[in-house]
Amino acid sequence: MTKEKLSHTQDPDEIKKIALNLFDENQILQEQVKYLQDKLFGRRSEKTPKDDGQLSLFDIPEPQLPILEEPEETIVASHTRQKRGRKPLSVDLPRVDVIHELTEEERQCACGCLKSRIGEEVSEQLDYIPAKVRVIRNIRYKYACKNCEGVDDDGPTVSIARMPEQIIPKSIATPGLLAHILTAKFADALPFYRQEKQFSRIGVELGRATMCNWAMKTAQACEIVIAMMQASVLESPVINIDETTVQVLKEPKKSKSYMWVFKGGPPGKPVILFQYHATRSGDVAAGFLKGYKGIVQTDGYGGYDFLDDKKDILHVGCWVHARRKFKEVTKALGNKQNPSGNAGSALKYIGKLYKIEKEARLEELSPDRLYARRQSEAIPILDEFKKWLDARINQVPPKSLLGKAVNYTLNEWPRLISYTLDGRIKPDNNEVENAIRPFVVGRKNWLFSCSPEGANASAAIYSLIETAKANGHDPYWYLKYLFEHLPEAMTTKDFEALLPHNVEKSALAGPAAD
Repeated sequence: MTKEKLSHTQDPDEIKKIALNLFDENQILQEQVKYLQDKLFGRRSEKTPKDDGQLSLFDIPEPQLPILEEPEETIVASHTRQKRGRKPLSVDLPRVDVIHELTEEERQCACGCLKSRIGEEVSEQLDYIPAKVRVIRNIRYKYACKNCEGVDDDGPTVSIARMPEQIIPKSIATPGLLAHILTAKFADALPFYRQEKQFSRIGVELGRATMCNWAMKTAQACEIVIAMMQASVLESPVINIDETTVQVLKEPKKSKSYMWVFKGGPPGKPVILFQYHATRSGDVAAGFLKGYKGIVQTDGYGGYDFLDDKKDILHVGCWVHARRKFKEVTKALGNKQNPSGNAGSALKYIGKLYKIEKEARLEELSPDRLYARRQSEAIPILDEFKKWLDARINQVPPKSLLGKAVNYTLNEWPRLISYTLDGRIKPDNNEVENAIRPFVVGRKNWLFSCSPEGANASAAIYSLIETAKANGHDPYWYLKYLFEHLPEAMTTKDFEALLPHNVEKSALAGPAAD
């Protein structure tokens, strides 16, 4: 609306309507400015601070819409704060005893006698020994029969020990070196060019191109392991899916590319599979899930809408994404420390749902008992929350952050409440989002992949590392174990034993054993 139109309007009701529209538009623009400021300069944490009952001097309360009663306040029991102190050093670290002894003169007592030792005081300090490299010399003795005539160094009568199979044939890289390089980049987000500088400082000339070539060849050697991991994901009752962008310089389509993540696996043995694709189209998920029957959990991206029409698939939504929408409202209003108003009420409803889940984890409920708990406790909260949302859908501006949050939650409602249908489902897609986070952190350091082949290699190595981490393995020791044993694997059973979720922790070495 313009000032000219407002000045030419004589009807008081029309003027009031225009003024209200201008007010709403102004509120929406202020929300957007505060929201963008928070995105640029605010904290990224989505945790809701505990309400201590004290209002902030700088928070502007959001006007409430008095339609339904607000949810009851959650009473937090008092607790005793533990005294902070230095954590003890791990008992698995090697110890070196350094004795600090008094001289004979210092042990001399004033009475003339020598003092006797009556005890000791022990304090520990953490030391660091810089990394070192070494050269492994493979020496193979030759044997020949002296009774045979015409013996030469390479004749048929000469015997020599067989060299162990290498994951990269004729390479100077040992499994330990490959595991270190790949862990540094894909677990610790250290690009190859920075590793090149580190190696140079310890006297080793190892170029980034060589390390990149090793990574691609290693990924190719692990193709059968990756294929088995994919089969394991497709055999699981619940699959979580997410995706994020990745820049690939030599992608023929010249479009924004994506790294997809699929999480599944046997109960208690998670498998996290990364796949590179040049598109975000739902065809990627449809192709991966072809023939699958079970539960699929995703966010609200429209590319997953086809799952709602699959008779053999239960499509489950993510409560974290719904909560995030209301959290954005509290940030834009400046009351993120003590959420209040309509967005704060929505967060309290969602908080009650998560309180049920937290108590169930502490009680270690089985899937069947968790299903029963949700039916008796979560369903009534969801019913009340649905009424709360329905009452506000027509009373908040649809373009405002609160309007978008309410609309998103209602549009996703059938998917959001589906987690109550099975105790094996979690209310959110957090696990797969956490699995994709190391890739996002690494992307900020190495910025891009050069080619689709390199992106596919990265996906394979991320799959191995993140699955190893999810199963409690140190990624370096798992990769070293895999690279040592993979070249000798022959049967399906041999390969299955090398999958990160099948390897026993006792089989892997460690700092103490090394």
